[in-house]
Amino acid sequence: MFLTQHRIALISVDGDPAADIGQEEAGGQNVYVRQVGLALAERGWQVDMLTRRSSPEQAAIVSHGPDCRTIRLTAGPAKFMARDHLPEYLPEFVRKVQAFQKQMGFQYALAHTHYWLSAWVGMELKSQQTLRQVHTSHSLGTVKYKNTSMISPIASMRLAIEKACVDSVERVIATSPQELEHLRTLVSREGRVEMIPCGTDVERFGEISRAAARKQLGLAPEAKIVLYVGRFDPRKGIETLVRAFAQSKFRGEANLKLIIAGGSRPGQSDGIERERIEGIVRELGLTDCTIFPGRLEETELPVYYSAADVCVMPSHYEAFGLVAIEAMANRTPVVASHVGGLQFTVIPEITGLLVTPKDEAAFTTAIDRILSDPTWRDELGQAGRERVETAFSWHSVASRLSKLYTLLLLSPSRKLRTPVAS
Repeated sequence: MFLTQHRIALISVDGDPAADIGQEEAGGQNVYVRQVGLALAERGWQVDMLTRRSSPEQAAIVSHGPDCRTIRLTAGPAKFMARDHLPEYLPEFVRKVQAFQKQMGFQYALAHTHYWLSAWVGMELKSQQTLRQVHTSHSLGTVKYKNTSMISPIASMRLAIEKACVDSVERVIATSPQELEHLRTLVSREGRVEMIPCGTDVERFGEISRAAARKQLGLAPEAKIVLYVGRFDPRKGIETLVRAFAQSKFRGEANLKLIIAGGSRPGQSDGIERERIEGIVRELGLTDCTIFPGRLEETELPVYYSAADVCVMPSHYEAFGLVAIEAMANRTPVVASHVGGLQFTVIPEITGLLVTPKDEAAFTTAIDRILSDPTWRDELGQAGRERVETAFSWHSVASRLSKLYTLLLLSPSRKLRTPVAS
């Protein structure tokens, strides 16, 4: 078996890069891994994105291009499982990675792991073979548990793995200055951390005008449109948005619309959250002015973003917040919670507004400010587009990662300082 210097693994156990985005627990992480994989392949890397099979109907290998593919490995039952139920199947996932490498006749020289579950996989592989490991957290347990009253039974395991990862792997990637600070102050002062932000497809977004987008969606040219895009999850703060929208000074106008876009599965946690949000919409008398279009296809996303006057991200926490830069790429201003990476992506009064999370009145005020002033809305939107073009393209992300991978592959592999229990 030989090492292939330009063949790398992006390990995303719980975030299938080939999944339909917007379904339960399928969001920014899935987009990040897929888009980074595609962009790295364009730069000459052979990219395998390793994930767990969550349905027996799923193809084992999905090709995204000549040098980029998703590899689905069976670890545990081939069905959807919430993240907290996956740790017991991680040793099996490692064995499947080793078996796949043996079958293919190569070993990965570098693995970029995503989320703490994959961090454990990478560290375990690293203890068994020569491997450089880069890690992106996407969210941190220390931050999550500070912002929720429901502490997971696997919290202590997660916190230990996140600390061991920061202490031992070749590089940890923070996607915003805020995440870098959290890694250093809340996780560990050891290890090597650097900041490389997330990106978006600047070529795909921003090509359709607001008027054309509204015509395509059957929305009135003079409508006032508030948009949410994302998963149905209590931590996304959709209830705050709905209640804020109900207090808008424009309520009662015929063309005021709230669009809540995102997929859901009946009976699963995202389906239960959607039903809860729909119940609040009915309770507040907003049924006639609220639209639930479901999961948006990639071709639909730019149309919805461009049609909106404002895109709202009322999340309780976001390590980065891809939706914000997607909206900005479409010249749509953003109103977001003043948390996490949103403090980095959204520049207050320049590309949008930041407000206190869970503060309905503050969200109402911010949304109404933008709806009240179309000229200012357009200025915010244009500034957002310029910021994305300058700082947040997938090509720039891949370029920086590519340089880092090359540097690490020329350096000795680091050994784990302490074993991490399975």
